[in-house]
Amino acid sequence: MRGRVLAAYVTAMCVSGLDATIVNPALFAIAADLGVPPAAANAVESAFLASLAIAMPVAGWLCDRYGASRVFLAALAAFTAASGLCALSWDLGALVCFRVLQGAAGGVLTPAGMAMLFAAYAPEERMRLSRHIVVPTALAPALGPVLGGLLADTLSWRWAFLVNLPLGAAALLAGAAAPRPAPAPAPVTGGGTGRGGGTGGGTGRGTGTGGGTGRGGGRLDVRGLLLAGAGSGLLMYGLNQAAAGMSPLAWAALPAGAALVWALARSARGTELPLLDLGLLADRGFLRGATTATLSAAGLLGMLFAFPVMYQDALAATATDAGLVVFPEALGLMAAGFLVDRACARWGERRVVAAGLLGGAALFAFLALAEPGPWTLRAVMFAVGLVLGQAVTAVQVSAFTTVGPQVMGRAMTLFQSLRMLGGGLGVGVCAAAAALAGYRAALLAAAAFLLAAYGTATLLRPTPATTREAGATG
Repeated sequence: MRGRVLAAYVTAMCVSGLDATIVNPALFAIAADLGVPPAAANAVESAFLASLAIAMPVAGWLCDRYGASRVFLAALAAFTAASGLCALSWDLGALVCFRVLQGAAGGVLTPAGMAMLFAAYAPEERMRLSRHIVVPTALAPALGPVLGGLLADTLSWRWAFLVNLPLGAAALLAGAAAPRPAPAPAPVTGGGTGRGGGTGGGTGRGTGTGGGTGRGGGRLDVRGLLLAGAGSGLLMYGLNQAAAGMSPLAWAALPAGAALVWALARSARGTELPLLDLGLLADRGFLRGATTATLSAAGLLGMLFAFPVMYQDALAATATDAGLVVFPEALGLMAAGFLVDRACARWGERRVVAAGLLGGAALFAFLALAEPGPWTLRAVMFAVGLVLGQAVTAVQVSAFTTVGPQVMGRAMTLFQSLRMLGGGLGVGVCAAAAALAGYRAALLAAAAFLLAAYGTATLLRPTPATTREAGATG
C-alpha cells in the first residue's frame, strides 16, 4: 500500500514540475490568441510564482491541522481543476486569475506531498526513496519546454494546461487508495518548487525537498498572509501594467505594493509565529544565501521568460524551436547536481559561486548582444544551467551551515518563498524592460540581476556570532 503513496507523490511532482516549464514556450502563442502584447504575457508566469511563494509557508500549518495526506489530495485536486480552468480562459485576466489558483495549490502540494511520503516510510527507508524520486521529478521540468512548444504548434497553447488533467487524475486515484496515517506534525513541509530536481537546490523551478515547519499546530499568521498576498499582488500588477504600457495604475500599484511589503516586515517582528520569519535574516550567512538565491532566480526566470518570446517574435521561430533551444538548460541543471560537490571540494564554495554568477551574467549578455545559430544557443543554454545550478546549490548549502536545527524548517520555508518571489519579480522586471526598450534590454536586465547576486555573495560574509544567534532563534 505504501507504493501507492510513492506513486501518488511522484506523479504529482511530475505534474508540478512539468507545469513549471511547459508554459514559457507557449507564452507568445497565448499573447497572440488573447490579443495582448507578447511582453504582457509575463503576468501568466509572475502571478503563478507569486502565489506559489505565498502559499508555501501555509502548507506546514495546514498539514499540522488537517493531516498531510488530506492536504496533499486537496491541493492536488485544486491544482488539477485550476489547470482545466486555465485551458478554458477567455482573456488574459481570466488566465492570470486561474494561474494564481494553480500556484496557490502548487505551493501547498510539494511540501504536503513530502510530509505524506515521510509519514509513510521509516527514517531508515527514506534514503532509498531518492532513486524513485530524482529521475522522474528531474526529467519532467526538462521535458516541459519541448512539450509546451510542440503542443502550442500542433494543437493549441491550451493543451499546455490540459495535459495536467490525466496526470493529476492518476495521482489522485493513487493517493485516494493509499493508507492515511493519523494527523501528526508534518516532518517536512518547507520544500520548494525550484527548477531542476535534487534536494533543495535548483535556481528557479522543479522540486526541492528540504526543511520542516518546526511549528507544531500554532495559529496561522492571517495578517502576514494578507499583507504578503496584497503586497506581492500589487507589485506584480504594477510590473504587468508597465509591460502592457505604463499607466497611472502602475505608478500607484508599485509604491503601494512596496509599502505593504515593508508593513509585512514590521508585522513579522511583532508576531510570535510569523508567516515568514524575517528575523532569520539577522544571520549574515543565511542572509547572503537567501539574497543571492533570490536575485539569481530573478535573473534566470527573467531570461527564461524573455528569450523564448524574443526567439519567436524577433526571429519568426516556432514555439517548438524555442522549446528545443531552451531544453538543454534543464539538462545543465541536472548535470550541475552531480558536479557541485566535487567543484566545491576542489575550488571552494566562494569561487564556485562567483564563477557561476559571473559566467551566467556573461552568457545572458551574449544572448542579448550576439546572433548565434540554434546549436550555439543550445550550448549556451546548457552552460547557463551548468554554471548557475552549481552556484546556487553551493550558496544554499553554505547558507544553512549556521542555521540551528530548531529553526531549520522556518529557514527553509523563508528561503524557498523568497526565491519564488524573486523569480516572479524578475519575470515582471524583464517583461517591463522588453516592453519599454526591447528584448535585448530584458536579457541585459536578467544579467544585471546575476551581477547583483554576485555582489551580494562577494560582499556579505558570515560573522562569528552567526552560529550562536541562529541556534538561539525561535
